[in-house]
Amino acid sequence: MKVVIFLLITIFAFLTVAQTAYNNCSQAVEICPGNTFTINNIDANKTFCPGCEDDFSFCFGSNNTIWLTFTTNSNGGDISLNFSNLNFETNPGQDNALQATILSASVPCNSASYTAVGNCVSSGTAAFSLIATALPANSLYYVVISGDLSGAGITLAAECTFDISINGTGVDRPAPAVSINSTSLSICQNDIFTATATINNCPDNSSYRWFINGVLVAQTNSPTFQRADLQDGDIVSVETDCYSLCAETVSSALNPVNVYSFAIDSGNDLFINSGETIQLNGSTSAPEFVWTNASNISDNTILNPFVYPSVTTTYTLSATENGCTQEDYVTVFIEEKLLIPTTFSPNDDGTNDTWEIMGVDQYPNCFVQIFDRWGQEVFQSTGYSKAKAWDGTSKTGVLAEGVYFYVVELRDADKQEFKGSITLIR
Repeated sequence: MKVVIFLLITIFAFLTVAQTAYNNCSQAVEICPGNTFTINNIDANKTFCPGCEDDFSFCFGSNNTIWLTFTTNSNGGDISLNFSNLNFETNPGQDNALQATILSASVPCNSASYTAVGNCVSSGTAAFSLIATALPANSLYYVVISGDLSGAGITLAAECTFDISINGTGVDRPAPAVSINSTSLSICQNDIFTATATINNCPDNSSYRWFINGVLVAQTNSPTFQRADLQDGDIVSVETDCYSLCAETVSSALNPVNVYSFAIDSGNDLFINSGETIQLNGSTSAPEFVWTNASNISDNTILNPFVYPSVTTTYTLSATENGCTQEDYVTVFIEEKLLIPTTFSPNDDGTNDTWEIMGVDQYPNCFVQIFDRWGQEVFQSTGYSKAKAWDGTSKTGVLAEGVYFYVVELRDADKQEFKGSITLIR
């Protein structure tokens, strides 16, 4: 029983998937000029009841209908629907002719409102056309297609896969296009590059897709695109969709962008102790250069000046060539030595009242412990600064004069640790 149920489910799923969506008038396939559509009526059926979509009789009656639709342009005129490459199913007892006509419907998909337009084909076995003339502008039409079911020994309506296209003054539309331009295709490195798209014969346009070397990088609602990181030889292109019905995608590309640049290097970051002097190692191929925003520098017009900053400082090397300016940066870091005092006097005289460790604020995760002579912890702190400095007290109160011992773990990459003694003087 389970095998039978599974088989029935499988057959039902296959039939459901195989049957074309445009088997129903309400899901008619929209066709438009400039395109060829591959269509079939395999596994299609008919919806037959008074006034229903397949309740008609023109030069043929419905058997296994499928539905297409088209809309005339703003001028109206003649149209030609062209059927080609007919490939019929060849099951035993199956017919091999198509039937088709064009309909206008004052009430969509209601057969009581149908009017046949143009010619009607009842036995198309090879390529054929449906012709309609002088159609009014901006009007919706349906194309109904069915398989023939007639003749001796015929028990199955014809099923066929075929190509269909439409053309004529009644549906033709101007070819849409997009063009792209820029104020200049030659820019300096890191300059903002601007491109603008212009569309023609492109109604219903809503957005622009921008590409660099074929890779999508932005989507905009405006026709303007800006970018500050183009490289020499990059190709900027744009595409957009025209027409909401039977959309057409158009695209355009600029010539490669010339991005001018030159060599410039301010050197690697440097590390010194407070009060020391160090030489910068700048280099550039540009004829004009200068160190800008520079303080404590021996000469800002040479590439290798000496600097003696009092605090960590970033120096900017700026160079100019062919009207283009580029910059590079180097930071000189001041490494404060850790100065751990061995005495302090917490007597509230405003001098040396706390045990301050110079330079420890560079290590925000450091761990500090202080012990008395018997090894009992009297103070600890994660992170140590002037605000957290030990004032000679513990949780039990003011501590007596004497010698105490400290452990300072910097918890840095080198896992530095310092140990020693402190003399507390009252």
